[in-house]
Amino acid sequence: MNLKYSSEDTKQYGGPTVVLFVTRFEKLTDNKLKELDELSLGALTTLLKSKEFTGKDGELATLYRPGEYRADRIVLAGLGDARKLNADSYRRAAGNVSRHKSLASSGKAAFYLGKSQKEEFYQAAIEGYILGSFKLLKFKTDKESKDQKILDEITFLFDNRRLLPRLKKAVERGVVFAECQNLVRTLASTPSNHLTPRLLANQAQKLAKVHGFTCKILDEKAVAREKMGAFLAVARGAKEPPRFIVLEYKGTRAARKPVVLVGKGITFDTGGISLKPGLNMHEMKSDMTGAAVVLAAVVAAARLKIPQNVIGLMPATENMPSATATKPGDIVTSRKGLTVEIINTDAEGRLILADALDYANVFKPQAVVDIATLTGAALIVLGYAGAPILGNSPKLLKRVKDSAERTAEKVWEMPIWDEHRENMKSTIADVVNSYGRPGGTITAAAFLENFIGDYPWVHVDIASVDVERSGKPYTPKGLTGTGLRLLADILYNWKAL
Repeated sequence: MNLKYSSEDTKQYGGPTVVLFVTRFEKLTDNKLKELDELSLGALTTLLKSKEFTGKDGELATLYRPGEYRADRIVLAGLGDARKLNADSYRRAAGNVSRHKSLASSGKAAFYLGKSQKEEFYQAAIEGYILGSFKLLKFKTDKESKDQKILDEITFLFDNRRLLPRLKKAVERGVVFAECQNLVRTLASTPSNHLTPRLLANQAQKLAKVHGFTCKILDEKAVAREKMGAFLAVARGAKEPPRFIVLEYKGTRAARKPVVLVGKGITFDTGGISLKPGLNMHEMKSDMTGAAVVLAAVVAAARLKIPQNVIGLMPATENMPSATATKPGDIVTSRKGLTVEIINTDAEGRLILADALDYANVFKPQAVVDIATLTGAALIVLGYAGAPILGNSPKLLKRVKDSAERTAEKVWEMPIWDEHRENMKSTIADVVNSYGRPGGTITAAAFLENFIGDYPWVHVDIASVDVERSGKPYTPKGLTGTGLRLLADILYNWKAL
């Protein structure tokens, strides 16, 4: 997509479509809208009286060939109440615009965001457009496989030319955030026969080569040498061999300690011997979303040239039932040396994360954030609205919450109490991998806490926000890629703790 910037008046834009982002109104007071109403012979007044368009969140309207406008059409995109206006208002509105039929054949369009000078609004608008227009067409064979319906060029119109450097930087950042989130969606939507652990590792190597960071792959023998017994316990039942993927982006001097991101990479999860119900099991191809988020976050850091050192750890395996699979009641030894009694083989994500969190100590990190589709209990805690977060560092937890506020990827902090830690103790081993349903999201984090080193740590459970069931303005039905903007924003705004 070609991006342009201009301080010319909206009437002078010569492309097919101008999109005006409009807050909710009860009468025409904005000079730009009053002028448009006059030039369209009262079309806006008519829309207002009929309540077809009032600037309400989600509303769209199209005016054709208003006098003195060079564009063929003006698309009005509702932002909602001006008193509640924020970056996500623009993200939602642009998401709605991305699927509007008026733009399908335009090829080019101009976006006018009003008199706002806030760069986060410009970033959000391009994010919303790119995210809202996402489609996975790789496996389509009919004419729809070529039906992209996305603009080739967007021109951002603004009133003050002095703002250009800041606004341009914000838009370009938004493009990277959105394209990387769509990378997560693509990987998470890919069927497991097309994205085995080895194929995921190949993808990581290709992306590393393109974007200038390193990718080291530990095969099953290397994993065994690292004594990752918890990780290997999950991989035992699968014919496909596991891979432990290590990404390294160097954005500053080597002496600076890195931020380490850890992502769960179960490329297909049957539950193992503790077999899941067959209904909706096909969705378990996306149990590697955490790993995809980590991979895409490192890509974002490299594309934006973020001045930080970043490590990405992606333990990748299938969790399958077979004659060689780990059984409930087995005891395995983790990389840290702690023994784990496996109560439930479907609590496998925390096992692979346990060895990855211990491996993070190799890099002497200044902080570690892990992200995973970890517990069904996350849905009970917050529904589909947001992700629970837990950790050992109030400062790092606040960083995550601040980024959540900026990106509209909602999180909510939960505690880990001593009672939860007691729940995870075994009578015959050091710890159990599952306490069952009560407080499931918290007890999972209490388990992980046993394997962290002496570093600030936050765990993000995206199990209830990784799939959109019906479709929202910038989130089409399917895999959401949630967590990418959160981690990318954390890295972009990183300061030493």
